[in-house]
Amino acid sequence: MTDHPGLARLRNERAVAIIRTDSQEVAAAAMAAAVRGGFRVIEFTLGCPGAYELVRDFASRDEALLVGVGTVLETSEVELALAAGAEFIVSPNTDESVIRATVEAGAVSVPGGYTATELHAAHRAGAQLQKLFPAPALGPAYARMVLGPLPFLNLVPTSGVTPDNAADWLDAGVFAVGFVTPLFDPDDLSERRYDAIELRARQCIAAVAAAS
Repeated sequence: MTDHPGLARLRNERAVAIIRTDSQEVAAAAMAAAVRGGFRVIEFTLGCPGAYELVRDFASRDEALLVGVGTVLETSEVELALAAGAEFIVSPNTDESVIRATVEAGAVSVPGGYTATELHAAHRAGAQLQKLFPAPALGPAYARMVLGPLPFLNLVPTSGVTPDNAADWLDAGVFAVGFVTPLFDPDDLSERRYDAIELRARQCIAAVAAAS
């Protein structure tokens, strides 16, 4: 795999904060809390109102954040995300046109796949990373089984990852982990409890640091 500054950064950080919410204001404040808690790789899904504006804002901040966009399904969305300052593009599925547009633009592609066949197809299409989605019932053991015969894959599970099992996922050999609801609890978002999100972010980062 040809190295890329974004890949090197993600390999070092090993954790992504991923937010989905229906308020641009809440998304900004909650992600700022996650950054205060230690996250340096962050993702706004396109379900967030003003997602591209959020990317532009956070990509220009002093914390030198690596910012990505999630739930990307069209090449036009790739173009808008990269123009806003995104450095990685995440999808819940594998679409070769989206992968191609991302990689040719010099960004990191993270398409979704579940089975070994799907994940390998994403790799063969040129995706540097592969999002393991949805969360497998076997958890980290599933990743270990997939990576056994396919050790060249760079898996990033982004659902089913919690502070309690993050180290297990990483010890199973995944490239990085994504925190969604266990970081951005819906009740905390609705009640604007950003201090709770910051505390949970610190717990997530500590859990990742505990991995071998």
